[in-house]
Amino acid sequence: MKITEALFSGSSTRISEKPKQKFPEFAFIGRSNVGKSSLINMLCNNKKLAMTSSKPGKTRLVNHFLINRQWYLVDLPGYGYAKISATGKQKLEQVIRNYINLSQEMVMLFVLIDSRHDIGQTDMDFLFELGQSRIPFAIIFTKGDKMGPTALATQIEKMKGQILEHWEELPPTFVSSSETGMGRDEILDYIGAVLEDIKE
Repeated sequence: MKITEALFSGSSTRISEKPKQKFPEFAFIGRSNVGKSSLINMLCNNKKLAMTSSKPGKTRLVNHFLINRQWYLVDLPGYGYAKISATGKQKLEQVIRNYINLSQEMVMLFVLIDSRHDIGQTDMDFLFELGQSRIPFAIIFTKGDKMGPTALATQIEKMKGQILEHWEELPPTFVSSSETGMGRDEILDYIGAVLEDIKE
């Protein structure tokens, strides 16, 4: 699948404020500074679509982008570390959980994890929470251009092993790079396949 049009459709902090026009939603989330906004811009081939920042915690709202007038790409706030107050973090968590648990249109949540590091406890706790709530998710290992191919493959296998210590089977997994475009076709083709399944 190719993205030919990506239109900003609104920001919200609660489910009642989502765009009124209903389409399937594919949401993206990850720890602060995992490269989420850069990945979204890469997928849409638009460097200015989602706001990127060197400072963690830039995204504070749920942002909807209408793709090809067929589905929404949803940019969620990051979880984990961000230079904001405890009260601010609590509010962000409420925004995230309100969307993830209550959006009836969300068909898949992509969880972004930095490919350069082992899966941390914060990420693992979040995956557990998704599993307990039976929320469908896939994993995108980001920043895949930061290591050589052999080291990257070894690290990815190590992280898959971490997941399989707690899960019977792996969710769909992808490796991406916002710099090189790695993973774009695979991720978009997967979204296209999910959309086809929904139609049937």
